[in-house]
Amino acid sequence: MRAAGRVLRKSLDALYLGCGALAACFLVLLLAIIVAQMAARWTGQVFTGATSYAGYCMAASAFFALAYALNHGAHIRVNLLLSRLGAARRWGELWCFATGSAIAAYFAFYAIKTTWWSYRLNDVSQGQDAWPLWIPQIPMSVGTVVFAIALADHLVRLLFVGLPEGGAAISDRRPE
Repeated sequence: MRAAGRVLRKSLDALYLGCGALAACFLVLLLAIIVAQMAARWTGQVFTGATSYAGYCMAASAFFALAYALNHGAHIRVNLLLSRLGAARRWGELWCFATGSAIAAYFAFYAIKTTWWSYRLNDVSQGQDAWPLWIPQIPMSVGTVVFAIALADHLVRLLFVGLPEGGAAISDRRPE
């Protein structure tokens, strides 16, 4: 049973790390699009849809980074309130992760539903390029699903492992 738990832990950490790497790749792609747009302006060319593509890359990087940031303790947290709870901190952490998991699962469900309906209705962007919107919505859907998994993972770890020594939140620990 412990071996299966270690495999699951390593798999989830690899998933979060992979999402972080994808977020970084989308940021580099965003930079490339901006540089290409600047070069196009300097040469008198037009890079149709560059603003939309840059926005898609920014959104993809943000959604892919959510789980990675949570797993590395980089999310903004209300530690001031949680630290003042004292012995009840565990209950505060449980409430935060349970509520966050529910909200993230709700958002993930509707992100997937939105992507599906954009595909079914052949919804396209309003720019000159008329890009199918379901394509840039896929990273949003995947990112929200992985974020919901990460929150549920932290909730389960808090329930069964508890707070680490010193009362720090589980998301404040670096993965092993």
